[in-house]
Amino acid sequence: MLQDNLILEHYGLNELNFDTIKSYRDRFAEVKPAHPWNALETKEFLYKVGAWGKVRDTHKEGVTLAGLLLFSEERIITEVLPQYFLEYRESKGNEEWTERFTSQDGTWSGNIFDFYFHIHEIVRNSEPQPSIASSLTEVLINMLIHADYNGEGGVILEKQPSHYVFSNPGLLLVPTDSVFSNTVSQLRNPNIVKLFSLLGLCERSGSGLKKVKQNWSLHHYKTPAIDQDVSMHRTVVTLSLSTQERQVSSSEKDTYHTSATDSGNNFKDVEKYQNTPENNVEIDSYNKNKYSYNKGLIEEFKSYNNDVNSFNKEDNYYNNDSNLYNNGVNSYINNRNSYNNEQEEDSSNLVNVENIDTKLWDIAALAREKKRLSPNQMEHIILELCKEKPLMLKEFAYLLERTPDGVRNNYLTKLLRKGQLQLKYPNQPNHPKQAYLFNKKDIEK
Repeated sequence: MLQDNLILEHYGLNELNFDTIKSYRDRFAEVKPAHPWNALETKEFLYKVGAWGKVRDTHKEGVTLAGLLLFSEERIITEVLPQYFLEYRESKGNEEWTERFTSQDGTWSGNIFDFYFHIHEIVRNSEPQPSIASSLTEVLINMLIHADYNGEGGVILEKQPSHYVFSNPGLLLVPTDSVFSNTVSQLRNPNIVKLFSLLGLCERSGSGLKKVKQNWSLHHYKTPAIDQDVSMHRTVVTLSLSTQERQVSSSEKDTYHTSATDSGNNFKDVEKYQNTPENNVEIDSYNKNKYSYNKGLIEEFKSYNNDVNSFNKEDNYYNNDSNLYNNGVNSYINNRNSYNNEQEEDSSNLVNVENIDTKLWDIAALAREKKRLSPNQMEHIILELCKEKPLMLKEFAYLLERTPDGVRNNYLTKLLRKGQLQLKYPNQPNHPKQAYLFNKKDIEK
């Protein structure tokens, strides 16, 4: 397998697409406006980001394989990587593609940088929920940075009405069962990772797919599936857009159907008896028994839900002053049962996704999409989040995709000092359940 830091001595600047380079530099300057590399000449800039290499002992230089993949054109890329191929296709469930483009079209550069942003635009326009679009582009970037571009079959993204399929050459470098919980990144293409990470599009923390799984659970979608085709040497990731239903036991199904049938026939049973005077007493007895039966059924399901959600009770007590919780029963969490069965890690080190609803996720979307926001923009987002509910530091870090220390030192401390936020436990700063609340008194001043 070719390493992406390989220097292609006979490939110079003329083999690169300058529109792509300009697009990359414009985005780099937007993310890092004060960075000293913005003032560099093209070749030196490409050298700094890993797209250009120099052979020290021979004084030869040239485009790196990573630079070729991101900034060249399909025809030139295939001179070095004959199997190179990119494809996006979309259908409405039939055999015909309603939209399709490939790296061989000739209508665009065909490199992986332009491919990413072309699809990013499609996803953003077709998926109204920012959190879903963000997860899709997260899987896309993972596919592009981990693909084996010397392998067969190409990099393919297929969109169906009920799911997305991401397929690329190259097997995973970590065990399949650890992909959604892994915190150590194993890199096949470190220079490609660097080029995308400089724009804030990926990290080297290995947490990308773990966030996707959490977000999919948040929307009740089925857990993303990863398949390894060893014979074809390919990895396939499937993101279903179908909701995940709670598994119901056979006894529960029988009870449910019995209840539904009885309810549907209730009026027929009463009508059967109502014209028979001697059976009036039986009717009263029947209805009482029916009420008792249904009440028992409701209590059974309440008991089931309370058992499923018992581990969340600790995290809900600080919201007792809110109308969202009554008598310790969290109505929102009752709708999040699918995630409970998938909790695999120590909850003290993870954000409780049950406490993060889609409204909070969407409020913080801008912070996740743009790694560089003005302090005023970030403070506004934080205040809007706190207007919805009190949040812990790790919840802010998860929603904003920033480090906990960065969020606390750069924003929360300042907002506390200005009186726009307040602590849940002001006399115990290190309380394990410490949370930040929106200071309503600040509005009243």
